Amino acid sequence: MPAVNSQPRRARSGNQRDEAARLAVLHAADDLLVEHGFARLTIEAIARRAGVAKQTIYRWWPSKVEILLDTLIEDSEKRFAVPVDKPSELRGYFRGYARFVTRDPAGKVLLALIAEAQHSPETAKSLHDRYLGPRRELERDLLACGIEAGEVSTALDLDAALDAVIGPIVYRALTGASVPRALVDALVDGLLKA
Repeated sequence: MPAVNSQPRRARSGNQRDEAARLAVLHAADDLLVEHGFARLTIEAIARRAGVAKQTIYRWWPSKVEILLDTLIEDSEKRFAVPVDKPSELRGYFRGYARFVTRDPAGKVLLALIAEAQHSPETAKSLHDRYLGPRRELERDLLACGIEAGEVSTALDLDAALDAVIGPIVYRALTGASVPRALVDALVDGLLKA
């Protein structure tokens, strides 16, 4: 008599995403990127690590870039939210940004996507539309709230101020250099403080 599988069969959900499978794919992509880098990250490897079929991944995401963007968006919201209504937390936010891009696996995803965007207009557009643009809006709101509270100088416009602080942090992270707390503090004090 053939063995009976004691595991209940998962109900077919058509085109709806199975949340456990979705999370498994996101975690697998994140882990594999950190372990092997963007160039060696493949849909096949993600499927194998996540325990799902390649067809499942292709049904939900058109490319590894879109998987990584979903990972980045989800992880950023959980671990590195923009404190829009707390301008007194500016220094802490930018210190957190430096930790995020140098120590957090999701930060490595961001750096990989920024690097890939230099060679792929599609990646650049998707990264901007789905992550950088919406996050920049929140960061602008944070600085605007800081201006209203007297915490932020009006010497630079909001985008220039953000670029002046974030640019050196991302540059150092992309080149493998550390981002010392003193550097972040100097950027915040020199460029943002009223």
